[in-house]
Amino acid sequence: MFKKFAVAAALVAASSVSFAAAPTPFYAGVDVSSTKVDGFDDKGGYGAFIGYKLNENVAVEGGYHRLADTHVNFDGYRAATTLDQIDVSLVGTVPLSNGFSLLGRVGYNRVNGEVKFDGIKSKDHSTNALYGMGLGYTFSPLVSARLEVQKPDTDITKLVVGVAYAF
Repeated sequence: MFKKFAVAAALVAASSVSFAAAPTPFYAGVDVSSTKVDGFDDKGGYGAFIGYKLNENVAVEGGYHRLADTHVNFDGYRAATTLDQIDVSLVGTVPLSNGFSLLGRVGYNRVNGEVKFDGIKSKDHSTNALYGMGLGYTFSPLVSARLEVQKPDTDITKLVVGVAYAF
């Protein structure tokens, strides 16, 4: 009986220590977005990101995002179009209250575009500065969410909702 009690007490003590331990500075997440490209309709997208917190207010983050995967009509012809974004950014946060924070982003990104029409494929890319700003909310020390507006290119605006998990 005493052995069972000792094992149970040891397990409870070990689990409380693991819950109290601070998460590492690494985090990863996923997001969904609505992308507005000048001259096209709004398109839905998705992505994933990984980051490293340099301190409580600054992180380095990299990600891949599918901005659009759609068909576009040009003078009555229909073409399959994809837009992808690869980015690296510095993300700064300013805590507010009750778990909320403001966030700002500045970085570098590459937007890749591909159009397929009648068996012909054409690719192009652009590299630009990336900037954005938004609002974050921390649910727990491990889970947070964000709502952000980003500008990956002069003619692209992206509204992003994401969730991140610290590990």
